[in-house]
Amino acid sequence: MEKEKVDLEKGQVGAFVEDKSLERNEDQRDHFHISMLQTLNPTNPLRIVVNGGTRVAPPPPSQSSRFQVPAPPSQSSRFQVPPPPSQSSRFQAPPPRSTPTPQQSVTTLNSRRFTNKITLLLYLVHKVAAIALVGFLIFKGVQGLIDASNPARRKEERVLKYFLPQVEAASLLSITLAFAWQKALREWPRIMVYFIIWCTFFMSLSAGILLICFQKPATDGVGVCFIAFAIGNGLYACWVSQRVGFCFKVLLKALEPVDKFPDLNGPAYWMLGSGFLWMSLWILAVIGALNFYYTPLVIIALVLSLAWTTEVMRNVVNLTVSRVIALYYLRGMQSNTQFCFQRALSRNLGSACLGSLFVPAIEALRIVARGLNLLEGEDEFMFSCAHCCLNVMQSIFRYGNGWAYVQIAAYGKSFVRASQDTWALFEREEMVSIVDSDMTSALCFLTGVCSGSICVIVVAAWTATVHRPFTATISLLAFFIGYLMTRIAMALPHACVSCYYVCYAENPENRLFDKTIKERLEMIKTGRDVVMATPRVPRRFTR
Repeated sequence: MEKEKVDLEKGQVGAFVEDKSLERNEDQRDHFHISMLQTLNPTNPLRIVVNGGTRVAPPPPSQSSRFQVPAPPSQSSRFQVPPPPSQSSRFQAPPPRSTPTPQQSVTTLNSRRFTNKITLLLYLVHKVAAIALVGFLIFKGVQGLIDASNPARRKEERVLKYFLPQVEAASLLSITLAFAWQKALREWPRIMVYFIIWCTFFMSLSAGILLICFQKPATDGVGVCFIAFAIGNGLYACWVSQRVGFCFKVLLKALEPVDKFPDLNGPAYWMLGSGFLWMSLWILAVIGALNFYYTPLVIIALVLSLAWTTEVMRNVVNLTVSRVIALYYLRGMQSNTQFCFQRALSRNLGSACLGSLFVPAIEALRIVARGLNLLEGEDEFMFSCAHCCLNVMQSIFRYGNGWAYVQIAAYGKSFVRASQDTWALFEREEMVSIVDSDMTSALCFLTGVCSGSICVIVVAAWTATVHRPFTATISLLAFFIGYLMTRIAMALPHACVSCYYVCYAENPENRLFDKTIKERLEMIKTGRDVVMATPRVPRRFTR
């Protein structure tokens, strides 16, 4: 009887122990589920339903406590019944979600707005009118050739025979020279800086002497202009001899990213091809103008339209290259050249049109101001003119300069705002003296003059043997075409140097820049180097 009692007691004890282990397993499983729910985000709308009430999930534990083994519950709390939730807590609203702290707005690199819309509209209207005029004049030219009774027929036939082949040859020669200059400047910048300056001197001098040798009033006048330019070029070469060393250092460093973008010359190819086709139609329109009223005025209008069109083409290449290189410097991005080209032809085209109207005039005023500054103090009248021009130059460079294309391409700013912001960057980093004395723009200009002079030599010698009366006219036209075509191709190195200066001014600590500009600034501040900058208003006049 006692044994059965002991067994019963053992059985009861065993059953009690078994019940306790089952309870422990259930408590551990419930604790595991709760600990898993504790890792939920507090902003998660998930809620835990306990006894018909809603309870907000607690905040997530720290990283150190997330993987800790939970302590076993005490004996007293093992069988503790949780109190029912109150009526107020049952319908308690969840805490509000945390909102991110607003950040400062930064200038976007992917602006979608069109810049300088009025100028863009003006250019498109001009282009439609130019296409209509060229088409009409070509029709008039063909009509004059077909009509046997037309008195201008013989003149048009003569122009087609002795005028058109030379102009087309000048166009092809200028395109070839343009890419030859660009390739040589990228491969041998140190040699090419000297070569461009002195080759332009000899070629312009040779073209002038050749034209004078024809002994005609028209050719003599054009030849004298070439010789005068050659003399000025020689003086400029002597004047900038101290700056050549820094110029080729900047060129060498600025052209380094070009090798990372094999298709970077693609926009220049497209623009030169389009320019060649448009120029061929333009020549036919000039021939057709001989069979129309007010021939001189029509030809002048065609020349101005061609100059604006080719300058816009050059600035489209400039904007494309500037965006690719600027994004590489500012963000380390490998941009798509085709996308940048489409952006320059659409959203930034208005700025290219506005800059094409004003930047050439600004560069011309810059040369005039430098020349007048040399005469300051020698004559009272010239002194007053120099003072006036320097005041004008100070305002113009702040509201319109060629450095603006970098910020137009990168940030989508308007032309005037980009000019102001860029010049403010230069003033902040004390780089005004360096960018003012930069030779890149002058080198690109001289390559155009050199190509134009070579075209003049070839075309003038050809025309003099077949029809000498056309020599002066074709020489001027060949120079014009050679200059414009070469400037389109030389937009690539010009844009690279502009990006190098502007992006350095924006972030001088960028690891992609070396100490070339920094050392130059230190030398200027310590007086170990002297720069000949664009003249500014003397301080005695600004007091």
